[in-house]
Amino acid sequence: MQSRQTILPKRLVAPGPDAAQSELILDAASSAPDHGQILPWRFILVPTEARSRLADVFAAALLERDAQATPAQVAQAQEKAYRSPMLLLVVVDALRGDPNIDLFERIASAGCAVQNMLLMATALGFGSALTSGKALKASGFRDLFGLGQGDHALCFVSVGTVESRKKTRARPVMADYVRTLGQSLA
Repeated sequence: MQSRQTILPKRLVAPGPDAAQSELILDAASSAPDHGQILPWRFILVPTEARSRLADVFAAALLERDAQATPAQVAQAQEKAYRSPMLLLVVVDALRGDPNIDLFERIASAGCAVQNMLLMATALGFGSALTSGKALKASGFRDLFGLGQGDHALCFVSVGTVESRKKTRARPVMADYVRTLGQSLA
């Protein structure tokens, strides 16, 4: 677990996971906690043949936000659709199942599912990353992925062979993130 690190999608190259490895990665998500067994999350695979449509949506979303975007900026937005051999969108459904299960709990469950997948990818020898951005809120993006009223696009998961790594970052120590009830937050 401690060997997992984020590898930027532009550093993830082919080969990606084969069919059996992809199944192991995706199946790892099923071990996530899921209060009420409502399955509040899902993953949408973006196959190679759909990447050009995603690239167009990324470009349109950028131009919606910034009509003055340069052709180089538009090309950079489009290029993001082609990074990493395996690309999945993480979606949380705020309306599915028991309405008393809060959105934050649903998102936490999705985060656990994603972490399980990232750990499985690492165990199989692949690199991985999470990415997001303003394009995930664009109407064209929501249309492309068929997102409904209660659907929240959280992020993309990218998986592939590591082409290069940055130096491993220093991890936080427990004292930075663990407190005992009644202890000051100094």
